[in-house]
Amino acid sequence: MQLGMVGLGRMGANMTRRLMKDGHRVVVTDVDERAVHDLVGEGAAGAASVSELIEKLPAPRVVWLMVPAGDATEAVFAEALAHLDQGDILIDGANSHYTDTRRRGEEADRRGVRMLDAGVSGGVWGLAEGYNLMVGGEEGAFETARPALETLAPDNGVAHVGPVGAGHFVKMVHNGIEYGLLQAYGEGFEALAAYPHAELDLERIAELWTHGAVVRSWLLELLARAFAQDPALDGIHGYIDDSGMGRWTVDFGVEQAVPLPAISAALFARFRSRQDDSFSAKVVAALRNQFGGHPVREA
Repeated sequence: MQLGMVGLGRMGANMTRRLMKDGHRVVVTDVDERAVHDLVGEGAAGAASVSELIEKLPAPRVVWLMVPAGDATEAVFAEALAHLDQGDILIDGANSHYTDTRRRGEEADRRGVRMLDAGVSGGVWGLAEGYNLMVGGEEGAFETARPALETLAPDNGVAHVGPVGAGHFVKMVHNGIEYGLLQAYGEGFEALAAYPHAELDLERIAELWTHGAVVRSWLLELLARAFAQDPALDGIHGYIDDSGMGRWTVDFGVEQAVPLPAISAALFARFRSRQDDSFSAKVVAALRNQFGGHPVREA
């Protein structure tokens, strides 16, 4: 099939390559002209703007937005919607907040444009392994886009999960779970590294657990790979950023009274990783010294 890809960052560019490899014709555009030039050299059709991209597609047009969530998505969504016709399909593959997606879906529906929201998981491995796709929107639009969706995904790696907004909601919870899993592995391997009677081979343990252990996962395979590259992780500073989706998951838990203690703790642990010296820890140390005479370490 033919479709347009707006946004050629780490995800959009490789998704385009995977689509072209399977025979799809992809028209691409990006604010970075070099990114467009590179993919044109690989077989894509280039466009200087969203409107030009839309002009180069046959009806019903399928346009995939793969730009950062927030203001960038809002701007590109408005630009695309202004040039699309009734029956065209607009897919948002960014990590947009599901409430924003629902609002945009209603706006698109008023214009007769069918909107799909695709939660995309797979990262830098997606080009080779495929992208897991959690898609919300109208069933008919999903079926129209299915050939491209099935190309992007591995076997059984794409599903229509509900109406507009559901795809991004499922991806939000997916990322919240990811926070908890990563934190559990981090704490567990810190405990292993602290074993007082011998220096344990963390790479070997991580690799061992990928074979039949209850805690086996692709994440453990990646962790074994990381330990193979840097056994003590000395080259990594323990600063952990967050994309915002963990925060949204916790916010949802608060709003709907859904208990999310593990995900919440993992989110707050990320905040703690960004502090060189915790003020709250200073307060606790000072209080222990005041009420119990416990020694404090000089800064």
